[in-house]
Amino acid sequence: MITTPVAATTTPTPASTTTSSTSTGSTSSSDASLLGSNLNTFLTLLTTQLKNQDPTSPMDTNQFTQQLVEFSAVEQQINTNKNLQTLISLQTSSETVAALPMVGKTIQYNESTAPLSSGQASFTYTLPTNAAAANLLVEDANGNIVYQTTADTSAGSHSFLWNGQNISGTTSPDGAYSLAVVAADATGKAISATVTATGTVDGVSVNNNVPTFDISGIKVPMSDLLTVQPSST
Repeated sequence: MITTPVAATTTPTPASTTTSSTSTGSTSSSDASLLGSNLNTFLTLLTTQLKNQDPTSPMDTNQFTQQLVEFSAVEQQINTNKNLQTLISLQTSSETVAALPMVGKTIQYNESTAPLSSGQASFTYTLPTNAAAANLLVEDANGNIVYQTTADTSAGSHSFLWNGQNISGTTSPDGAYSLAVVAADATGKAISATVTATGTVDGVSVNNNVPTFDISGIKVPMSDLLTVQPSST
């Protein structure tokens, strides 16, 4: 009986069996299971066709050999991705453990959101050039403006310590608040200012494989760390 080689559809494709460097361990396991299932099906078909081939007209094994090589290459890629994921996890864990001494430290970080605690929220804003007019807007977690005031218009870095008092003159509840700077030059052209915040580290954790500081509920990636303030004596 003359048979034809196994159809190319039994060969795993990169789209269905490979994983990216950011894939989770469960995805890698699923890909490995799918590869194993495809390989078993391929070998079953190959064995059946070899048993039933015409001895006087043996099949060309080049295609089978190529498919086996492709299976092997995909398996190696899956294993490589799994090993890379393990290395990333180990590095993340190591960075998190190394950051534990930061708990209790006050840090400046590259974000515009700071915690209001005990009537104090600390920010720093920087103007690249002198401004003709500048205002500071404090927003709550919902984006509502709760306080505003004029800002220093000179170029450079300026500190802003908000006491929690809102527009109506009452004290805002503790929580996360953001600072926005609205500035313009003499021609009315907007000036883009940068804002950083200051807070005390309550703990360290891992969020989406990213080592993170917990600052009164605000999640700050460790990569946003700018300075560590010296402990008061």
